[in-house]
Amino acid sequence: MEKDDSFILEIVDENEKASKPAGFNLDQTLEEVDQFIQKLVPGENKFVKCIDPLQELVDSRIALYEQKEPAAKFGLNIDEDNSFFEAVRRLSLIVNNLDEFPSDLAAISCLNRASSAHFRAMLLFECELRALLDNPKRTGDPNFDPKSPNTDGSQGSSKSEDEFPYFSSQSIHVMNQISTAMILAGYEAECCTVYGGLRLKALDVEFSKQCYENINVEDIQKMSWESLEGEINNWIHIMKFCTTNLFPAERNLCDSVFSDNRLTAQRLFCDLATSLSIRLLNFPNALVWPRRYSTEKLFKFLDIYEMLQDLANLNIGNDSSAEEFMSETSMAQRRIGGAVMSIFSQIESSIKNDNAGRTPVAGGAVHPLTRYTMNYLKYACEYKDTLEQVFQNQEKVQGSPRQKVVEQESKDVTEDDDRCPPLSPFALKLMMVIDLLDANIEMKSKLYRNPALRLVFLMNNGRYILQKIKESAEIYEMMGPYWSRKRTSELRRYHKTYQRETWSNVLQCISHEGVQVNGKVSKPILKERFKNFNSIFDEILKTQSSWIVSDGKLRSELRVSISSVVIPAYRSFLGRFKSYLDNNKQAGKYIKYQPEDIEELIEQLFEGNTASMAPRR
Repeated sequence: MEKDDSFILEIVDENEKASKPAGFNLDQTLEEVDQFIQKLVPGENKFVKCIDPLQELVDSRIALYEQKEPAAKFGLNIDEDNSFFEAVRRLSLIVNNLDEFPSDLAAISCLNRASSAHFRAMLLFECELRALLDNPKRTGDPNFDPKSPNTDGSQGSSKSEDEFPYFSSQSIHVMNQISTAMILAGYEAECCTVYGGLRLKALDVEFSKQCYENINVEDIQKMSWESLEGEINNWIHIMKFCTTNLFPAERNLCDSVFSDNRLTAQRLFCDLATSLSIRLLNFPNALVWPRRYSTEKLFKFLDIYEMLQDLANLNIGNDSSAEEFMSETSMAQRRIGGAVMSIFSQIESSIKNDNAGRTPVAGGAVHPLTRYTMNYLKYACEYKDTLEQVFQNQEKVQGSPRQKVVEQESKDVTEDDDRCPPLSPFALKLMMVIDLLDANIEMKSKLYRNPALRLVFLMNNGRYILQKIKESAEIYEMMGPYWSRKRTSELRRYHKTYQRETWSNVLQCISHEGVQVNGKVSKPILKERFKNFNSIFDEILKTQSSWIVSDGKLRSELRVSISSVVIPAYRSFLGRFKSYLDNNKQAGKYIKYQPEDIEELIEQLFEGNTASMAPRR
């Protein structure tokens, strides 16, 4: 729009021409009003004539704006809109300082008219704000640029109206002008009521689009886990949508509309976020009521806890307006955290109460309880940071009955390795679970009558536990290298004891000692030694070929250690005394195996085979 030197409003509409005060100059009038306001002195003010034309301008412009459709009253002529908002701003300053004016009748009459025009302007603003909020896609020039003096907006750009919250840049700019004018005029409460109410309504619509339904305690109690799991997944989806999309977009809108009033923007957003969050929190709050959940349900509750943490991390402010939001979120998080601890603690109960009959696992294999527990812990520790936070927040270690355990464990670790960090509450819980599992495995090992098989069982389960811990960086970090070294030493001790229990009798048969009598080799003793060796070795092969060592490395270590002591001893014994047997026929009767046969048959141990061994060479 072209402007002359006196910044006279160009009125195209004939009605507007008729309503414009004769000889009116906006710049001059606004300057006079500014000077008048700056010189206000209580009790000494003189009424000035600039107020009347200002009031008349506002009245005339209101009449023109009222003829336009809702949500389309502003934005078609930026210069005229700006001049109107400037005029209303001056009128607000005058009305807000009415006590400073004289009380003569002429002044009172003029100021009453000014107050009436001012009130009409506030009504216009409130109605237009309501219309804009209620019809986000109604208004918007896609090329709108509020900084451009031209109305064609060729230099402008705007946010996509297809994205939440669906407002064009033009609509947001107009709402910003309205909110600034209303708050300056003392109508902040009315402005916030309209904005907050309609934005809450719009957010409810977005919730409906996400298929959100309020589910109460009674509904949850009746649901199968499959149905409930689906509801949990849906809730997590909606929470992600809210924390990553809905709330940030709503925060940006509040900041844009109330850019000149940051505290108001923060309070409004906080109120909206709190209202929606309380609805969202109804679901996790209902989940933690008396219903009992089994151990495998832990991971869904951890997902819920993490989403609540994302909600708590939203930057909605730190003043009193955020207290309810933080209080409600923290309460829900504590309840879910309590449920997490309760569910996790059930793994302890499952270990203590595992009395799966009096029948040992066939072949000394890894016990199903060991597999279940360690895989459960490995999966759970993928949530290590979350579980650390849960246990830190929920369980106050100081003063608890387990404090002595913490101190003793920490003392033991420190004495052996002062580089190990102090135990956290969750690390302590993890260690307690593994200790319980160890005790349970030790008890189950006593079901085996064969001492060697008992040791194989302990090696299998101990090695499985150690490997699972090494495979999980999170568990290994908490357990520490000290624990790993200690466990490795225990396995080595089991290994040595097994070797002694099983193969010491074999080695005695092929020992050089006791074969000679009075300095000569005794053939009867020699024959008895070979017979005993064959018998004992055959029994070991028959028995331990059905034993199971599923860990390839442990199986190889056992075979290598057996071969390293048995084969050299057998080869030496055979080479030293074979010639003392009478003839080849007699030798074949007592010498059942060659060293190569022994090596081959040892390689077939611990495979879990029930069939007979391979034929001898």
